[in-house]
Amino acid sequence: MNIKPQIRIVIIEIICLLYVLLFVYAATSKLLDFEHFRIELGQSPLLSAFADWISVLVPVVEYLTCLLILIPRFRLAGLFCAYGLMVMFTAYIFIILKYTSFVPCSCGGVLEKLDWKSHMIFNTLFVCLAIAGILLYDKNKKNTSQFMLNGKLLGLFSLVTIIGISIVALLFILSENIMHYHNKLTRRFPHSPVEQEAILDLKLNSYYIAGVDSIHVYLGNVTAPLVVTTLDKQFQSIHKNMIEINKKNLPFRGIKVCVIPPYFFAADGTIPCIFRGKTDNWKAELVNQNGEYFTTVIPIDSVTIAVSTNSKKNGDNILGVIQIGNKTQTILNPQILQKQFDGVFDTDGHLLYSKDIQSIIYLYAYRNQFTISDKKLKIIGRGTTIDTISHAKLSIIKDQKYNQRKFSKPPLFVNKDVTVYKNLLFVNSAIPGRYETDRMWKRTSVIDVYDLMNKTYILSFTLNDLDNRKVKKIVAHNNQLYVLIGTHIIRFKMDSQITSKYSKTNTNNLLAK
Repeated sequence: MNIKPQIRIVIIEIICLLYVLLFVYAATSKLLDFEHFRIELGQSPLLSAFADWISVLVPVVEYLTCLLILIPRFRLAGLFCAYGLMVMFTAYIFIILKYTSFVPCSCGGVLEKLDWKSHMIFNTLFVCLAIAGILLYDKNKKNTSQFMLNGKLLGLFSLVTIIGISIVALLFILSENIMHYHNKLTRRFPHSPVEQEAILDLKLNSYYIAGVDSIHVYLGNVTAPLVVTTLDKQFQSIHKNMIEINKKNLPFRGIKVCVIPPYFFAADGTIPCIFRGKTDNWKAELVNQNGEYFTTVIPIDSVTIAVSTNSKKNGDNILGVIQIGNKTQTILNPQILQKQFDGVFDTDGHLLYSKDIQSIIYLYAYRNQFTISDKKLKIIGRGTTIDTISHAKLSIIKDQKYNQRKFSKPPLFVNKDVTVYKNLLFVNSAIPGRYETDRMWKRTSVIDVYDLMNKTYILSFTLNDLDNRKVKKIVAHNNQLYVLIGTHIIRFKMDSQITSKYSKTNTNNLLAK
């Protein structure tokens, strides 16, 4: 189709003007709210690992492209740069839609309001405009054969297209690897992976979650240690159960109840003693006494209990397993917890058990590490969270008067709380990540999700504060997340962004890691 030279010039000028307006507007919008733009890039599943330098590079390249387009001598180079940028932006959207489940838009201004389908159409339109502009510019030369042959033009189009798509694909592959395996505290926040479904005001803040099954939530109360409150999933049915123990004359100081239906355990590590019973009658018998003192107790099954205790040799924290039977046996493994300088405060943490992968998990409170072992305390592996604090930051002094060690200043928490279900570890983190605002941290608690099977980070989500109170306890079960905040218990539903990561097998495949 022949187009008059004057019309070709007008069309070329319009295309160039549109590109200049687009890139100047987009780049300026990014720079005017640069911190927001950098945060959005940091949460992108495709560019998060490179957000720092890409957040600067993109607007700079957009401005330089405009400059090339405005200078007649370099206009063709500018149009090819514009074409390459739009190819990369389009490839970015394609990969987002095809291979990831979420992404915050990082375009800035009005463009940020477009949905992804509209964004794809918009980008495709500008790709076509760039192609048309280049072809018309080439044809507008007085002697086309001396300027550029059609074969060379086609080759240059192909080269720019391949390079643009390859760069985006390479960034995606590298970013995924860095985020999952070499993350330096850059979180990903997908859109609404959890949704609140039920809430109940318990009126007291002394409750704790003693256990969960597919039908009920079991609550203990530190002020009424032998009372278990049973809730249904909708928090409509509330029933209080009084535990009857067969030996009441013990000097109890801190009974803790754990429920793993159909059994429950009532334990006090200061005596020490362990009672066991069934939830159909809430009657418990003493099954262990005068063994190891313990600070934490986690039932593994009806006859096996994991505990954290202190070494009789040096007082260091160690993990143990108590086998209940005609002859109670205690297994201790001092190699699981890794002492850094104190052996007590620096190894303080959270003890858990996942029956689906048959593993005991210990997550340190003041550093970014966890250890996985089997039911007999044989170490399976160690891993880290995305937090960068690998050495506990504690200041400890010894009170000579009472011969006690204590903190000289508040410790730096890394992991405030944790729960495990199947192969997923849910960590209530205390450390803000890169590209996260103080405002967000003042109003929410951040939960990081990890896959224990391959020791990778998956995603993060936030839980809003309630009555200026932050999350105190989280417990995951299937697609439900139960949360204690102040005097309230809240049930959230987790969507497939999380539940699809559950292991489909119940065997301990961690042994192969």
